[in-house]
Amino acid sequence: MASEHPLRSRWASLSLIAVWLFSTPGLAQEGTPDTAHPADAPVQAPPAPASSLGNPAVAADAPPRTEVSLDAQAVPRRPDFKPWAVPVAVVPGLLFHGLAPLVAGDTHTAKRLFALEGAGLGLIALGGVPIVLTGASRRTIAPLYAVTLAGFSTLGISALANLYAVTSPAFDPGVAPPMLPPLELEVGYQHVNDTSFDYRHFLTVGAQARFESLRLLGTVRVDPSEGNTQVRLGGAWRLMGAPERSLVGTDGSALDVEAFGQFHRYPTEGFAMVSGEVSLRGRLAMSRLSPALAGSFAEVSLGTSLETFTYPGAVSDGNLHEQLLYTFGYGVWLGRGGGPFRGEAMLYYDHRKDGFAGGIRSRGGGIVGAFGLRGRALLTESWGVAAEVQAGGALVGRLSLIYALGGER
Repeated sequence: MASEHPLRSRWASLSLIAVWLFSTPGLAQEGTPDTAHPADAPVQAPPAPASSLGNPAVAADAPPRTEVSLDAQAVPRRPDFKPWAVPVAVVPGLLFHGLAPLVAGDTHTAKRLFALEGAGLGLIALGGVPIVLTGASRRTIAPLYAVTLAGFSTLGISALANLYAVTSPAFDPGVAPPMLPPLELEVGYQHVNDTSFDYRHFLTVGAQARFESLRLLGTVRVDPSEGNTQVRLGGAWRLMGAPERSLVGTDGSALDVEAFGQFHRYPTEGFAMVSGEVSLRGRLAMSRLSPALAGSFAEVSLGTSLETFTYPGAVSDGNLHEQLLYTFGYGVWLGRGGGPFRGEAMLYYDHRKDGFAGGIRSRGGGIVGAFGLRGRALLTESWGVAAEVQAGGALVGRLSLIYALGGER
C-alpha cells in the first residue's frame, strides 16, 4: 500500500517537482484586472521627424498619423475546424503528438506538441534508465521515480492536447471563472465496488470556504450499514496566480501548496488509518501554449504522506509508512460564455493507493494508481451538481448536489 523510501529521498523528489512546477512556461505571466491585455492596445505610428515640425511643406508630405491594431498583425489565432484531422489525432496521432494539428494546417500548435512529447520522453529516459541501471536502489528510487512520473504526465498531457486541438474548433471554448463562491456545500451518494471490503454505499458531505489566498476543505464519507468512515480535512494556500475570489482578467493558471489530514476507520476489518500529507498543485491554462488549446488546462500535483495504522491489539514497530502522491490531468472549463451552465471537467490519473479506488497491479508486478473523470457544474445561480468516477483496484462512482453561496460572479 505505502512505499518505504527514505525520507531524504522523498523530500528530494518533492523539491524536484517544485522546480518543475515553478519553471512551467507562462505560469508567472499573470495578468491583472487593472492591466489591459497587450492584444487590446493599439499601436501608434512613430511621430513625425523633428525637422518637419513647423514646416508646412515637409508636414504635407509626411504620412498621416494612424493607429494600427495588433489584431491585424501576424498573431496566432484559433484555427478553423478540420474534420479529417480528428481520426488522425487517434491513429497515428496518439503516437505522434502534434501530427493531427499539422494535418489541419496548424503548424504553430504542432511544433509545441511535438516539443512537449519530446520533453516527456526525455524525462522518462532521464528517470527510467538510472532506475534500471541501479536495480531500483532504495537510495535513489524516490527522485528518479518522480522524474519518470513527470515524464509520463507530460506525455499524457501532450496526447490529450493533441486530441483537443483538432476537436475544440468545432465549439466555443469555455473560460475560467471570474470569481468562485466564498462557500460551497455538497451532499451526495458514493458507490464503491471493491471485492476486498464489505462496504458499498456511502453518504458523502463536504464543504469548502475560500478566502483571499486561503482555501479550506473538509469531506466526510460514511457507510451507514457497515460503519466504514473517512474524514478528510485540510486547506490550500495560493503561491502563484490570482486568488479564487478575484480571477477576473486572468486565465486560471495557479500554483498552490496543500496540506491535509485524514482518518479512515474500518470497523469490520478492525483497524483504522491516520495520515498527514503535503503537496504542490499547479494548473496551467493551455492557451498559453497555443490558441487552439483555449478553454483547456493541465494540472499536476506531487507530494508526500505519512501514514500509521491502529489495531485493537499491540502494534509492532515500524508502523509509520510513507507514500508518494502524484496526480496529473487534462481538463476543460465549461460554459461562462453565455451557456446554460458553468463549471469544469477533468480526466486524470491519481498515483495514490490508500483511497477507495486503490491501485491496479501491473503486469510487471508493481502497483499503479487509479484513473478517473470528475466534473462540477452550476446549473442555476447557486445550485449545481458534481460527479466523479474512478477505476483502480475498485470501481468508485459519486454524484452530489452542490449549493454555492452567492454563485459565481
